[in-house]
Amino acid sequence: MDNPKITRYAPTPSGFLHLGNIYSFVLTYHTAKKENAKILLRIDDLDKERTKPKFLKDIFETLDFMEIPYDLGPKNVKEFQNSFSQFKRLEKYKETLQLLKDKHVLFACDCSRNKILKMDKRGFYSGFCRNRKLGFDSSEMAWRIMTPDQEEIGLNDYTGTRVSGRMPGILKDFVVRKKDGLPSYQLSSLVDDLYFGVNLIVRGRDLYGSSLAQIFLSQYLEKNSFSASAFLHHPILKDQKGQKLSKSAGSSSIQHLRKSGKKKSDIYTTLANYLGLKGEFKKLDDFSVLVR
Repeated sequence: MDNPKITRYAPTPSGFLHLGNIYSFVLTYHTAKKENAKILLRIDDLDKERTKPKFLKDIFETLDFMEIPYDLGPKNVKEFQNSFSQFKRLEKYKETLQLLKDKHVLFACDCSRNKILKMDKRGFYSGFCRNRKLGFDSSEMAWRIMTPDQEEIGLNDYTGTRVSGRMPGILKDFVVRKKDGLPSYQLSSLVDDLYFGVNLIVRGRDLYGSSLAQIFLSQYLEKNSFSASAFLHHPILKDQKGQKLSKSAGSSSIQHLRKSGKKKSDIYTTLANYLGLKGEFKKLDDFSVLVR
């Protein structure tokens, strides 16, 4: 990869940040340090129903409390709302959607989630609306992109190897514009990474399919180098029951731990225990062992 390298923290303000988020941030920080990359704070706030002011505030408070630094992006809630909110880039998303529409790679779909589940209990889209020629501008209409069934999509793994995989079934003909008219995560994440010049992406293994989807989508946009980005997909932090940590499980949130009297060093020690690490892990720099 050519310099400059830029990576990002990309939290969503839909819940209080938890240990799983901190793990991803810590790994991103040390990967950036090793690669001499700058770190962008990119907050995904397009989900109007789930985004709450208290969760947005929590992102800045948690990064500050845990002393996790970054180089680019907003330093506080006001600066985020004034200059960095995804709603400030709505025109960019609309331009991208129009470009895709003009290339005739999209189709309109009015299928509900329940209808999709009735057709496939796994939630895989059947392609039901591909040939129905529904109007793009009709109300309650999602826009989907036609994806190949067997095509291998190449990806640059952070280890330096070139790997490839097929689009997972759950992302078949994935949505690029939701029924409310706003861009989907797959489209907005790609457009944002291109906008900010991100070319080193650290994310959980549960988003491996999203990496493939976004690389696939990038080939239809204006000339870009997204497919040359390096991707590091890290393991997902799980609780004692083997369940993925989530924002709905308040016991692992940093806010809950702080209210329980935990200090920064206590939280880092707890994170190290989750990861099965031996020795002293009480501050951010102690985790350099995560990146060889």
